[in-house]
Amino acid sequence: MNDVRSMENKGKINGGNQRRKPGDNMSESVEPFKLAVADATLTELSSRLANTRWPDRETVGDWSQGVPLDRIKALCDYWAHDYDWRRCEARLNALGQYRTRIDGLRIHFLHIRSPNSDAMPLILTHGWPGSVVEFLDVIGPLTDPGAHGGDGADAFHLVIPSLPGFGFSDKPTGTGWGVERIAAAWITLMQRLGYPRYFAQGGDWGAAVTTAIGMGAPPECAGVHLNMPLIYPGRDDLAQLTEAEQASVASMKFYRDSDSGYAKQQRTRPQTLSYGLTDSPAGQAAWIYEKFYAWTDNRGESESALSCDAMLDNIMLYWLPGTAASSARLYWESLDFFRTQRIAVPVGVTIFPKEFSRPSRRWAERHFANIVHWNETDKGGHFAAFEQPELFVTELRNCFRKMRLETQFCLPQLV
Repeated sequence: MNDVRSMENKGKINGGNQRRKPGDNMSESVEPFKLAVADATLTELSSRLANTRWPDRETVGDWSQGVPLDRIKALCDYWAHDYDWRRCEARLNALGQYRTRIDGLRIHFLHIRSPNSDAMPLILTHGWPGSVVEFLDVIGPLTDPGAHGGDGADAFHLVIPSLPGFGFSDKPTGTGWGVERIAAAWITLMQRLGYPRYFAQGGDWGAAVTTAIGMGAPPECAGVHLNMPLIYPGRDDLAQLTEAEQASVASMKFYRDSDSGYAKQQRTRPQTLSYGLTDSPAGQAAWIYEKFYAWTDNRGESESALSCDAMLDNIMLYWLPGTAASSARLYWESLDFFRTQRIAVPVGVTIFPKEFSRPSRRWAERHFANIVHWNETDKGGHFAAFEQPELFVTELRNCFRKMRLETQFCLPQLV
């Protein structure tokens, strides 16, 4: 990547926590990674935004044809004149970014260790059109709860990777990087970081990857939490729906009939789609901004759920590395994985009211053998950690506290 430079400390591995021993395999090293986007890249972005060729406005007064012209123009104007990428860049660099090669790809991840040595290791996985940016506001409370009004016993060591083909992870150059392969890579990542026991969490594609980890039931995984469980009603369920289940089925039908065109396109022709998104920042922004409107718990506008800066921080992690094609190909590889799945390890679930898939516990209990936590919140949508960081933190603390009672964590002493 010619516009991003990584700063490496070749004397350390495991996110800077362990020194490399003589004879260690260099290909398995974990190297610090620092973002330093070239000024010329940001100047080019501004130029492209200024020279956008805009289409005609929509012929309706709502979002039913997609992002209204005046809304995307306002977002792009803010992007060009007021948005500060260096703020986000500095924030990511300050947290601790790393890359390590797994199964032929360099995987980018954040690794933030808690000051509490008894903290629980936890791997958080984003989805599309998300990124590691989704989790920035939950990192402090999760790693250092005592400094954020919580109980230090609920602390986590966090590992937050970018999916292959997303953010600053490498882009697969061949086929085969589907959900199961990513799950196997995450298991390797946690082993490489020295965590013999950990929890996993995710929503959207992150839920799929986390589900795959749970399905494999590796001995290292003590349990999972999902904020979009891959559970759907069976034929018998449809004959006897509760009122809440009727609303859930209606939401799923709306998604299938009126809100899933993006998934069909990315599943069938990701390459064709990517030419426009890779060439036009306005196009890339609109493709993601529309989902921030449709899938957040907002008051009629995306900005009531997420700030312009937050949305653009996330969009930049698609624009800068040019991942329109590589991120879309995950749909081509693995969209069939989004079907009802079975998990034997302990499972926690949080259902947010504006999520487009909201299964009932009754459906889930037939497929999840050991549900230890289930809660349905009164606010929040698809981007749970991004929209409702405090609520998300509370849900993870409550869920994994129950699992921790059944788990003995024996963490290595990292030096």
